[in-house]
Formats: sequence, C-alpha cells, structure tokens
Amino acid sequence: MISTPRLVLRRFTREDAPAVQRLAGAPEVALNTLLIPHPYPDGEAERWISTHDEAFQRGDMTFAITTAEDQGLVGAIGLHSKPDHDRAEIGYWIGLPFWGKGFATEAASAVLRHAFETLSLHRIYAMHFTRNPASGRVLQKIGMRHEGSLRHHLKKFGEYIDVEVYGIVRDDWSG
Repeated sequence: MISTPRLVLRRFTREDAPAVQRLAGAPEVALNTLLIPHPYPDGEAERWISTHDEAFQRGDMTFAITTAEDQGLVGAIGLHSKPDHDRAEIGYWIGLPFWGKGFATEAASAVLRHAFETLSLHRIYAMHFTRNPASGRVLQKIGMRHEGSLRHHLKKFGEYIDVEVYGIVRDDWSG
C-alpha cells in the first residue's frame, strides 16, 4: 500500500470489480488505453483482478487508486518491472468523473518514489497515445523527459496509433 495526502494505492479486491467495469467501461477511457476494451464485457473486471496476485510475484504491480477519504475507486496504476534491467514502465487510467483533479499526477509521483526508493530501480519509462496530451502533462509534472515519438507503434480499434515515450533515470530524479 502507498499513501499520499489524498490517495491510497492498494491491491485490487474482487469487490472493486463493479467500479472497475463502470469506470474503465467509459469509451473515453478505452480510447486512450491499449488494453481496455469497449464495450467492457461482463466478467472482464473480475478476470483482470484475478491476474494480479501472480503478476505481483513477477514484479508487475497494479494498484487501485482510491481516495484516502472513503477508499472510493478513482482508477488504476501499474508498475511493470523488467528486473534484469532495473527498469519498469508506469501505466495508468483514471475514471472519467475524476479527470482534471490531479489524481493521476499524485498517484504517478507516489509510484515513481516507490520505484526508486523502495524497489531501487534505475529507470522508469511510460508511453501515451499522442492524441492524449493530458497524459504527457502528467509525466512531465513528475519529472519525466520526452524521449521521442513512435509512429504507428500500436494498433487500437483497427487504427494505428502514434505514441510518445517519456523516461527518467535515478540520477535525474529529485524525489
């Protein structure tokens, strides 16, 4: 568990599944993430949550982003490690009702701190769809540098997507 002034990042539980389906099921969320389907199928949230325990053992951590006040689900953030290279990728989604409130920045900053201070990783990187500049602003706010663009790097809903790549290494991190 990771805490910030407004958030608690914790493991998902089966009880989170209805909120995951409701929040991740918004077309705007699916449009800006690689792996979230639309429409969001019944049972998918439960299946997804059921994969987390095994993933945690491999070093892939997915946290529920919840409010510190009432533990209500805001979104998800993951840290997907490549231990042989001392690096990890951050990925996240925020439910539409919570956009523009700084929750992604607060959660990503806390996960970045966890990656460098607790896990002793050397490099953290992230990618976002070029059509989602708000995600790039989150990455810039937590100190990541724009490292480049990858044209037609991913395919979502039959469309080739350009992505922006950001990264930060331990020496550049100010804490």
